[in-house]
Amino acid sequence: MFSWLGATAFGGPAAHVALMRSELVERRRWVDDTTFLDMVGVTALLPGPNSTELASELGRRRAGLAGLITGGIAFIAPAAAMVTALAWAYTRYGTDQEISDIRYGILPVVAAVVAHAAYKLGRTAIGSPLTAIIGLGATAAFLAGANELAILGAGAAATGVWGNRHHLIAVAPMVVPWAVSALAQPASDGTDVGLPRLFGSFLKTGALLFGSGYVVVAFIEAEFVDRLGVLTTDQVADAIAAGQITPGPLFTAATFVGYLLHGPAGALVATVAIFLPAFVFVALLGRFIAPSLRRPAVRPVLDGLNAASVGLIAGVAVELAGEALHDPLSTIVTLVALTLLVTTNLNPTWLMTGGVLLGIGAALL
Repeated sequence: MFSWLGATAFGGPAAHVALMRSELVERRRWVDDTTFLDMVGVTALLPGPNSTELASELGRRRAGLAGLITGGIAFIAPAAAMVTALAWAYTRYGTDQEISDIRYGILPVVAAVVAHAAYKLGRTAIGSPLTAIIGLGATAAFLAGANELAILGAGAAATGVWGNRHHLIAVAPMVVPWAVSALAQPASDGTDVGLPRLFGSFLKTGALLFGSGYVVVAFIEAEFVDRLGVLTTDQVADAIAAGQITPGPLFTAATFVGYLLHGPAGALVATVAIFLPAFVFVALLGRFIAPSLRRPAVRPVLDGLNAASVGLIAGVAVELAGEALHDPLSTIVTLVALTLLVTTNLNPTWLMTGGVLLGIGAALL
């Protein structure tokens, strides 16, 4: 099931969350909306690829440690394989492929799926005037270019402080630590980029990267272009494009970089390194963080986190719509997809597949 999601989950973390919610909340009923939102909010606090961490946490809830590992690997593997194939073609044939045209059909469907998820999750998360303000504020702040981590922290702090205004000492440790960690930057010395250095660079990136997956662009640029000088900016852009046009997490851009530097072995090493911290963090989440969710002081913090998360998803939907709706056909595709999502129980992955086929047709024409 997670491998199917990983093979069809186009559109970035917000779309991944939408697809997981549709499959595991609405169809399979593994968890309810409130629990799912709690998981979205808490995994958003962790560094690394949050949609992969959400898949691992869903797997852990279902089948313990084995489920954690299986869910995460199954979600990552299809995208990593596709990006490896693209990297092979890139190194063999150059950059003349017009594969990005396929996104023409995907983006309108993604915009509809994400907008629908924001609406559905918002009905659960927005339960008071304060959470409504947080949600709207998060959307506005995201569209204005604010840091995603700062937005989540502000939402958590607002409801945490208000809900625990009589015992704030219990709240402060829960809304501050990740902001301190986010200041850390991966460092490098020397220019030898063998497999050990490649592993270390992406391990640090996976352990320290907060916020949107697109932040990985800055980490790759700083490490492999500015510090080590082994890639060009154009190659980094091509790596990010490969991560965007394939399903699954954008962090598979690391797979592309690894292949460029060391072939299949580099692709494997880079993929393992950048995703490994996520598995560790989710394992710790299950043992140490999840039990704390039963504390009364935690609920207000999660309310703010959930509202801010929904606001971020809504912001992503607005940005996707701005990018996707550029002609009458794409507008019609979005409206039809959104109508089907609202009025039927159609699995969004089928809409994604239809979008891919439409994009292939547009590319051929």
